[in-house]
Amino acid sequence: MSSWAGRSAAEITAAVREKRVTPREVVAGHLARIDRFDGRIGAFRKVRARAALAEADEVAARADLAGLPLAGVPVAVKDNLPVRGESCRNGSAATSDAPAAEDHVTVARLRAAGAVVVGVTNVPELCVFATTEGPYGIARNPWDLSRTAGGSSGGSAAAVAAGLVPLALGNDGMGSLRIPAANCGLVTLKPGPEVVPAGIGHGDWFGMAENGPLATTVEDLRLMLGVLAGAEFVRREERGPLRIAVALRSPLAGVPVSRPYTNAVRQAAGALARSGHRVRRAEPPYPLSLGVTALGHWTAGTAVDAEGMDPARLARRTRVHAAVGRRFTRTVRGGAARDRLRARLTPFFTEHDVLLTPALARRSPHAGPWHERGWLRNLLTDSAYSPFTPPWNLTGWPAMSVPVGALPSGAPCAVQLVGRPGTESVLLDVAEELEELTPWRRTAPVTEPR
Repeated sequence: MSSWAGRSAAEITAAVREKRVTPREVVAGHLARIDRFDGRIGAFRKVRARAALAEADEVAARADLAGLPLAGVPVAVKDNLPVRGESCRNGSAATSDAPAAEDHVTVARLRAAGAVVVGVTNVPELCVFATTEGPYGIARNPWDLSRTAGGSSGGSAAAVAAGLVPLALGNDGMGSLRIPAANCGLVTLKPGPEVVPAGIGHGDWFGMAENGPLATTVEDLRLMLGVLAGAEFVRREERGPLRIAVALRSPLAGVPVSRPYTNAVRQAAGALARSGHRVRRAEPPYPLSLGVTALGHWTAGTAVDAEGMDPARLARRTRVHAAVGRRFTRTVRGGAARDRLRARLTPFFTEHDVLLTPALARRSPHAGPWHERGWLRNLLTDSAYSPFTPPWNLTGWPAMSVPVGALPSGAPCAVQLVGRPGTESVLLDVAEELEELTPWRRTAPVTEPR
């Protein structure tokens, strides 16, 4: 196994640009690690071994190699974004297996920056649920193989956490970046609208879904986000103390929050207070109707994405989810519920710069064939462990997951950072402070196959 597998993207691109290592050597080392470990993890639906090596050689031959921000960096792409020459199955047997003619714009930007796409990662069918499994495999958390990696960017998160790639592309419509990142000890950011090109499914789940990076360090996150957005996200050393609100209550009424996640928030809050920020307890005024609003948008987005598909080829939980969503589609299109939520929460963010919450309410469910289980069981399980993410897709405001602390099993714990529109750079700065103050282990201690 090459020593370059498991290195950060920043380390790799610097070495490639300085010609201390070739893109082929880097990619080959990561492919060897994928071959060694992914049979147990289930991160990838398709590994592009031969194509990736050829593309690595193309990167090495580029005249602009010394200036490429992701020179020779292996990346993985979530299976709901087209990759030229590969099918885009969206986790479903009901989708076409024809190869995509063109890259999604985000994939094209990664390749233009010198990245090499080594594979397409597993997702739950139509990227609906907060666990990742289906006809193409089960994505497991590399820190605890008995648990799901989360969803819907579960395969992408598992790939990065296991050191199979240093970076992966995913997206987030109700928490689909932040949930698996929190499970797998990664840092991620769901940007606000028009920061990174979207173009996910049929209408981006009514504008709630955004593409974004998964990484093991804030430096790598900034690097990939800059490529995706076409803009730099550099740290501002001169930024003054921020007003940080600490909230522990679940946005969904009646959902309890387990102690490891409240402890993680307290640990993060204490570290930020000691570094000079103005930190205080303050709960956002979530409306009691939030659960119904979230359910309506979640199911309606699936109803739109499932239009024209053969119902017999969809899993039962997906069929039911889409059927429920058809009742909400017209109301959701109007956007009134999202407008009301934004109006209710905006005053809170005039008094606070950043909201700090648990990333999840409890550890992730056991990995298994959730696609064969009933819709209500999936719905209740997902809602009980990930209630903190949906409000910020409904508002459209930027939100992050950042590793802080650990679960009793030793798997990572995490907090969520939320900001008002346009504050992605502020959130990245806070995340980088937390990385310095409460450092996390970058890669899961994947063991040898038995």
